[in-house]
Order: sequence, then C-alpha cells, then structure tokens
Amino acid sequence: MSLHEGHLDLSRPLLGGIYDVDRHDYAALAVQARRHELALCRIDLAGCRGKDALLARIADTLHLPEDFGFNWDALADCLRDPAWQPAWGHVLLFEHVEALRDAAPHDLAVLRGVLDDAATFALEHDRPFFAFFPLPATDA
Repeated sequence: MSLHEGHLDLSRPLLGGIYDVDRHDYAALAVQARRHELALCRIDLAGCRGKDALLARIADTLHLPEDFGFNWDALADCLRDPAWQPAWGHVLLFEHVEALRDAAPHDLAVLRGVLDDAATFALEHDRPFFAFFPLPATDA
C-alpha cells in the first residue's frame, strides 16, 4: 500500500492503528505528524532477531522509564500511558524489520498486537496512535 499525503489523516484518533506502507511514505508521514504536533518516533530494528533485542531497542528509542520490565505487559502499560513522551498523539515509524520478520515472526506478531491494543486504548481516550511498518518488498 502506498500512501499519498492526505490519504490518512494522522490527527484523527478513529483512524489510528497499525499500517504496512511503502517506506518511501515515511517522509510524508513524518511531515504530517509534525504538522499535527504528534510525537514522532523512528524505531530502527536493524539487527533485532528476537524479543529481548526488540524490547531493548524500543525501550532505548522511546526512553521508557528505568523500571521498564522488558516484557510484553510492561510495553503495553507504557504505550497506554505515554508519559515517556507526552503529546496528544503518537506516530511510531518502524524501520529495518526484515531480520526480526525472518528470525522471529512470532515476536513481530506479538509486537503488532501490543501496538494494536495501544491504538485502541488511545482511541478510547481520543488520542491518535499510529504505528507504521515497511512493506516486506521495500524493507532494506
């Protein structure tokens, strides 16, 4: 799926969720996130091959609290209460997911589930929450 700027309004909580897009759309998404004053986080997963590395990379990139538990429940809790980066909404751009996709597809699926739950929770609180992943053919 290729997005053109304006096709997905990041300011609308109802549209929040997980999207697979062409990585070339990331620039337009970043511009739109800034325009709507959403917290924008690029999460580079290069070299992540499993849950431990994945959670460590996310915790480091998002500057999660020092007492972060490095498990799925702890990540879900942090994403529901985004004190780690106060903003009225969040846009997460995941990059270089191919190693994780190949080595630990289950961990990637669980991550996507946690992110989907975070988007649902954000919608219930009228906050935009979006996570974008590069389509496999464009991931490099």
